[in-house]
Order: sequence, then structure tokens, then C-alpha cells
Amino acid sequence: MKLKKLNNVLSGPSNDKVRGFLKENKMKNILYFISVIFLIGSCATSGGNGELVGVLGRPVWYQTDPYGMLYIPAGAFNMGQSDQDVPLTHYNETKTVSVGAFYMDQTEITNNEYRQFVYWVRDSIARRILGAEFPEEFLIETYDDELEVKDEADWQLNWNSRFEYISFNPSRGHNSEYAPLLAQMFLNESDRFYQRKEFDTRKFMFEYYWIDLQEAAKKGRPLIKRISNTEADEDEDHRVKMKNPNMPFPAEPGQVRGKDLNLGFRNSKGQNNAIRGHEDRSRFIIKEVINVYPDTLCWIHDFTYANNEHMSNMYFWHPAYDEYPVVGVTWQQCNAFNVWRTQLLNSWRKSHMLPFVQDFRLPSETEWEYASRGGLDNNPYPWGGPYIRNSRGCFLGNFKPLRGRYMEDGGFHTVKANSYHPNDFGLYCMSGNVAEWCRTAFDESVYEYGHDMNTEYIYHALDHDPPSMKRKVVRGGSWKDIGYYLQTGTRSYEYQDTAKSYIGFRSVMNYLGRGGPNKEGDF
Repeated sequence: MKLKKLNNVLSGPSNDKVRGFLKENKMKNILYFISVIFLIGSCATSGGNGELVGVLGRPVWYQTDPYGMLYIPAGAFNMGQSDQDVPLTHYNETKTVSVGAFYMDQTEITNNEYRQFVYWVRDSIARRILGAEFPEEFLIETYDDELEVKDEADWQLNWNSRFEYISFNPSRGHNSEYAPLLAQMFLNESDRFYQRKEFDTRKFMFEYYWIDLQEAAKKGRPLIKRISNTEADEDEDHRVKMKNPNMPFPAEPGQVRGKDLNLGFRNSKGQNNAIRGHEDRSRFIIKEVINVYPDTLCWIHDFTYANNEHMSNMYFWHPAYDEYPVVGVTWQQCNAFNVWRTQLLNSWRKSHMLPFVQDFRLPSETEWEYASRGGLDNNPYPWGGPYIRNSRGCFLGNFKPLRGRYMEDGGFHTVKANSYHPNDFGLYCMSGNVAEWCRTAFDESVYEYGHDMNTEYIYHALDHDPPSMKRKVVRGGSWKDIGYYLQTGTRSYEYQDTAKSYIGFRSVMNYLGRGGPNKEGDF
């Protein structure tokens, strides 16, 4: 009521002076606000009246749980066998280790989740092909450091342009002009079954890069570029040259034959530091090109004289198996999936002006065992206790409980990824269903020389390395294994370039810590 009366008073012609006074004060308030903003901006660069306050204007960081993942707190546990070493392998003698906090997928990666990756690769290839003819629709111009437009081959894909794959058929859809261009993505007529138009999955190639931090961290010696598997055929002696850097090798532009670029830096003690004196970072950036489609024939070649053809025909693509764990993927394909998954999330975060997150990756052997135990340190199984049945006699996981009786546990082969009861961390099927790839290279004696903090052994094997160097740790046991392999401390391995019908994977992400203003209890 008072506000209404004030408006009525100010609306009269006799109060022009009052209105002018208010207008003048309004302008003063605006100028005051602008000056405050200016001062804040100046503080951000000057350090706030000469005091050490850190860089102002930094984004506030609070870690959010990635979709489908659970937080695994940091802790320590006794890593290794909790029961008798039945085969007397002595692979896993008990060792106390500490593990940092991380996130882990609640379930194994399913067929439908991995199919998203396959479809993305398929669509990216299609867009690149169409972009050569319709760049304004399927490509986005990119620029170099001098703001000059790059060649079309380096332009980014435009994912806002949409097209229906059913319209690849010229008789359907409004974009039938795409069909001739995309014909190269399909099998040749001689390779078709009943003339069905099917994608040639051999062309589903994913190109990505990774940084060889293990090699970059080696100081005090010449650093020889590690080439990728795609380049290995051109240099069969590369691994030998890596171990013997003084051996002659073809010189690159700006280099002396057999010598690295600019290794002359020495500190005050006369010590050589290859990293600080090394100017060619490209030596640690590795390019990989890999086919991403699972090996659907693994169901047949893994089990001779078994009727598994129907699994090869249907398991990966049929909706009935969408929530079943993906199989037939190599260790290398799992790494490619995690690179793509990281790019997918960080691209979205970049578009929303949000900080990047840690990369998705395969779990280390230590992380996997720690998560599998669910806080039950000395128990042999994820559910605790020494038994594989509950009080009612029901099996607690999907494995081979009795000779030839695969159905006794409720699953003939794989089951849905969220079957049975989760462990105390909330993780499903940490034992049984499918065994799971770890990023750790397999070595019988790693427990003896591994560090007690985040124990890990990494070796990036090349295609021409001997098979013993390609072994990667596999944990958890599978639907075709006996109960011994379901124990949390049992170690096994498979070769990184092989695909099996009983091995899948799940991803992890390191916990970044607490950001933002300090709060009581933060550490």
C-alpha cells in the first residue's frame, strides 16, 4: 500500500525534482557497481592487495559420481590368496597394499553399452565419407594457431546433422543421394547372405592417441620414440632399439643419426635430465588404429564340438541380450572403448564450460581385487565366507558348480550383468558371469617387486613381442570356470590380442578429490 502511494505521489507534475533526484542516485549506483566489478577483476590479476590468495576466478570443483559407477573409498587390504593355492602356482602370495579412491562400473559393460561405441565409430566413418561431398553439412571448419582454415581432412565432424540409416536404400527417405557414397561401408554383393545389405564391420576402425608416460618418466638416457602397432611392420627391430638406444636408427628431421634431439640440459649437479632437455613430445604420443567390432565367432572357436552357433548369430546385436555382458573383446579394444568414453564425456563437459575429468580406464589388478572384496578383507569370495551357496542352498554366482551341470546356478552361459546379489560396495558379478580384463601386465613375481601403494605393473606390448610379453591379468572367473577361479585372490591371464566368450570388462575412474572452498573435515 505504501509503495502504491509513493508511485502516486511521484506521478504528479509537482514532483519533478524528486524524480530527478532518484534518477541521479540510480546512475550513481550503476557507476558504483561497475567500479566494484573493475576492482574485483584487478584483484584477480594483482593478487588481492599484494597478499597471496591464489588465482581468482577458478571454477569450483565438486566430484560427481559418473553415471553407472560407484564410489570405492581408499583403503588398505591383504592382497593375495585367502585360501589354499590349489594348483601350487605361488602367483599371489599375500601382501598388504594401499589403494586410492576411485569409481568403478556397478556392472560389467553390457552389449548395449558397447554397441553405442560401435555405432559411434560407424556413424563417424559415414559422416567423414559424406563430408568429402557435403562439407557444409557434415563437417565443421577448424583453424590452426594462426587462425587459418585447415584442410577438410582435419575438420571436425558435425554431429548435429542427422540421417536415418534406413535411407541408405535409394528407394527410401529424402536423402537417397547419400546411398552411392556410403556403398563402400557395406559388404560386396559376393559376400552377402541372401542378398542382405549388411555393414562391413571390418571397416569399423577407431583411431586414437595415448601418451606413453612410462617411457616419458625415464630420465637420464636418450629417449627413442615408441611406435604403435600400426607402424611396427616398418621397423621390426624397434623394441631392440628401445633397449639399446645407442644403436643406429633412421634419423628424423632435426636429429643426428642414432641420437635424440637436444639432450644437453644438465642441472647444477651436472645431472642430465632427458625430460627437461627433450623438446620433441611427439616421441611419447602413440597413435593406434583398431577395429572395434567384437569377435562374434568366439563362441564357436572357444568350445569345439559344442552347439554355440546361435550365440555367434545373436548374442551381440539381438535386443534379448542387451543387458548381458559384452564378450569377444580384446584387451586392446577395451582400452579403445575407454578412450572413446572419456572423449564422449569430456566433449559434453567442454560444451557446458565444465572442467575435464580423469580418464576412464581398465582397473589395475590391485583395484579390482580391492573392489571385489567389498571391504571384507580376508574372505575368499565377494559375498564373504568360505562357501559358494547361501543358507538355502542356492549358488551365489554364475559359474560351473558341478561337472557338466552349467544350469545348476541359474545360468546356462552368461546372465544379465546385474544378476545375483551385489557385494558390500554395491558391485554386481565381481565373481562369475564373465571374467574381467585388468590393465596390469601378468608376471608371476609381481607381488615380490610391486610397490605397496597402488601396486601396478604396466607393459605396452607390440604385435611382434613374444607371447609371454602380451599376457594381461584376468580376474573374477566366468560362467565356464570352477569355484576356485571365483575367489577374489585368484590370478589368471590371457593374451592382449585374443578375444574370448567368457571375458568382458568394466571401467574405473580415479577420484580427483575435493575442490571448492575448504570445509571442516576436508583432507
